[in-house]
Amino acid sequence: MVDPLLIQLIINGLIVGALYGVVAMSFVLIYKASQVVNFAQGEFLLIGAWACWWIMTAHQVPFVWAMLLTFAFMLVLGVAIQVVVLRPLIGEPIISVIMVTIGLSIVFQALMKWMFGVFAQPFPPVFETQQINIGGVQIQTVYLMSLGISLFLMAGFAVFFKYSKYGLAMRATAFDQQVAQSLGISVKNVFAMAWAISAVVSSVAGVTVGIVNGVSSALSFYGIKVFPAVILGGLDSIAGAVIGGLIVGLLENLAQYVDGQYLHWGNLYEIAPFYVLIIILMIRPYGLFGTKDIERV
Repeated sequence: MVDPLLIQLIINGLIVGALYGVVAMSFVLIYKASQVVNFAQGEFLLIGAWACWWIMTAHQVPFVWAMLLTFAFMLVLGVAIQVVVLRPLIGEPIISVIMVTIGLSIVFQALMKWMFGVFAQPFPPVFETQQINIGGVQIQTVYLMSLGISLFLMAGFAVFFKYSKYGLAMRATAFDQQVAQSLGISVKNVFAMAWAISAVVSSVAGVTVGIVNGVSSALSFYGIKVFPAVILGGLDSIAGAVIGGLIVGLLENLAQYVDGQYLHWGNLYEIAPFYVLIIILMIRPYGLFGTKDIERV
């Protein structure tokens, strides 16, 4: 008979993995548009969570409206970062842009600590029922909400890239910026759109994790936790980001089960994805679905 705890952890892994996949898509979106790895991605989760928390606690706004206001704020923030900070760096070496994203990460971390303190703050009650029993498995209501939102976002990404005018423009820009520009596509607008969408999508994950664990600077670590999923799936593959997120979510929870039942190391849950990251980089550095670049010298 299968251990009920194992079933519980597998289901939790799939749900959390879907959330990882959404954040990983945000990584990939920016990389495909501008060839830049955004190391401030975790701070987008943190800012989104703090913004929603502040709107609900300071102004007593219902959760749904607070989320919509948070999305609007993150949309503006993403565009502002790209226009004010990153647009002047177009044409500069990629390493310069990456270093700027690292600097943004440090600045946002310090700013959030200055504004909201260093201690975790619990979210106001969002759901009347905290857990739902499905087939004998207890699942937190917020995780079911996050699963629904994650699936909606994944479907939205697929439709957006395949059928919308702006999605096609982003795909063309990702393929070749010069060709896209020659076709009349504004590369600058595509970059701004990528950062805006990335900020909004990341805030969904930030709010979800904040409801479960409280809002604190530790939320930004999720940007690093998701990185193995990005590398596993392929840095330039949206579908790979989703699959990589699911694999990492499952791996974390299976590692927790093995560690709790047999090994008793105490930290396998945290480090297992990074072992996978190292192995993938050694065997298949472009990921499961990433584009293999061949350079002739």
